Amino acid sequence: MSLNQAVAASLAQPAKPEIVAAARQVCARLGGDAVLFYGSNLRRDDLEGLVDFYVLHRRPARGLAALIWPDVGYHEIGLGAVTVRAKVAVMSLAQFRRAARGESIDTTVWARFCQPARLLVASDRAMAAAVTQAVADAIATAARFALALGPGQGPAQAWWRALFRQTYRAELRVEPPARSDAILSADPAHFATMLPLAWASQGILLSGSGAAWQPEVSQGQRRRWQRAWRLRRALGKPLNALRLVKAAFTFEGAARYALWKIERHSGLRLALTPWRERHPILAAPGVLLRLWQARRA
Repeated sequence: MSLNQAVAASLAQPAKPEIVAAARQVCARLGGDAVLFYGSNLRRDDLEGLVDFYVLHRRPARGLAALIWPDVGYHEIGLGAVTVRAKVAVMSLAQFRRAARGESIDTTVWARFCQPARLLVASDRAMAAAVTQAVADAIATAARFALALGPGQGPAQAWWRALFRQTYRAELRVEPPARSDAILSADPAHFATMLPLAWASQGILLSGSGAAWQPEVSQGQRRRWQRAWRLRRALGKPLNALRLVKAAFTFEGAARYALWKIERHSGLRLALTPWRERHPILAAPGVLLRLWQARRA
């Protein structure tokens, strides 16, 4: 089996009907051509909390989105008695493919999509093939950096663990680096299958077995990948900070998302007024004051 074949089979696995329906609605709202589903809700296989979607489109990126991507928003999708809440990232297919190949300093795309994902929507076969190739590229990029950062010899889990602990440290993340263990334990077969296929797709020979893989690569190549990683590690947090600044002013549905989070974690239910929806940053101090007063009471 080739890496692309394994990725296609993984992306085609079923998801909950409610999540598929929500993905179609979000894709239509945003004029997308494909939707990828990934993250903690996929690992848990439930509808609680937020589902994570990436919406990809064929349009060229314009304006700020061409420089700092993705655009991020919060969407609520009513499906009868069920409401699916989604955090949605939007970017062009061209941007996604470049990031997946590791051609930018970004780590977020390939670090997320080397993990299990589902392709829930594709406008046509060409789009499905392009997204499948991009996800295969993301896994190949992750495998290269795992080789540079990993133990030299060991099972697939050891290489992935070394990689994820480093990518967590390179980003502005709430979760500790040890969170990577939960990611690996949720679907160990995925990671055990993809790593040797990803190395083989790049002509990297393997000795040993699944219990102790030993990729054969020159020290010069390994050092080049280590230098490439040091650059990404140094610039990862500043890039994440730029994205947070952008999101503070462009996050679609920011007020709705914040009020839902407050209610979920504190039990305080605040009305979504038109003013709060139009001016989430200006409304924030008043909302925080209400939360503080409710906690004191």
